Amino acid sequence: MRDLAESVESMEQLATVWRAMVLDRDPQADVRDLPGIAVRWADCRFAFWNCLTLTETGADAGLLKQRLNEAAGIMRSKSHAGFLWVFEDLLDDGARAALGAAAEQAGLRYAFPGTGMAGDLLPVPEPVHPELTFVRVDDDDLLRAYADLNARAYGFPLEDGRDGLAGSSLWKSGVFAYLGLRDGTPVTCAATVEAEGRLFVVLVATDPACERRGYGEAVTRKALYEGARATGLTRATLHATAAGAPVYPRIGFRPNSPLRFYALGD
Repeated sequence: MRDLAESVESMEQLATVWRAMVLDRDPQADVRDLPGIAVRWADCRFAFWNCLTLTETGADAGLLKQRLNEAAGIMRSKSHAGFLWVFEDLLDDGARAALGAAAEQAGLRYAFPGTGMAGDLLPVPEPVHPELTFVRVDDDDLLRAYADLNARAYGFPLEDGRDGLAGSSLWKSGVFAYLGLRDGTPVTCAATVEAEGRLFVVLVATDPACERRGYGEAVTRKALYEGARATGLTRATLHATAAGAPVYPRIGFRPNSPLRFYALGD
């Protein structure tokens, strides 16, 4: 059985980091902590910055149904699409069993799975990859390259990715964001940011044409190495997609709560 405290930590890290990311994108963004729901919604074209998550521990099937309907109502009020993140281990057994049907009844469509992960793994050795050089994102051109890698990796239009990051001062100074270059061309990226005494790994991506070469692991190690060196932190957290989930345990992360991402139904 997983440690519930780590699942709570994973949810709280999302709420903390996304508050900063969303307000960086738009200081007037919808950032609220409602009963049972954290709203972190920039209402921009970059769908990951449009986020809701359920926050209660031990919610039963009845409360889950109520929260899913409330979340769907918030999502319908927005101009741009986004995701509801559900940390399964925060639900009781009955709610977990009812989740799929309750989401469908609320008008939500299951989008993809994820996994919360954490570990007391820092510092890590400075990484070396024979095909890569690493550069920190500190200007608009490098930030655009970072956005474009995420767009290609997650199947977004390039302009949607750029809408999430373009012009950000936070990403050029307060985030430890790194590109991995192969022969001078950006092919992979990862970032870490300090969040309540932890380093949070965010927006890891590799060009789909360059996968399965260890690039994502190498650049994630670089972002962790530099973030830990600057902050002295020893614990790190992240939320992995299915594609990234096998990589992170090799660095020292342990899975905690399974995640389900929901979008509004068609």
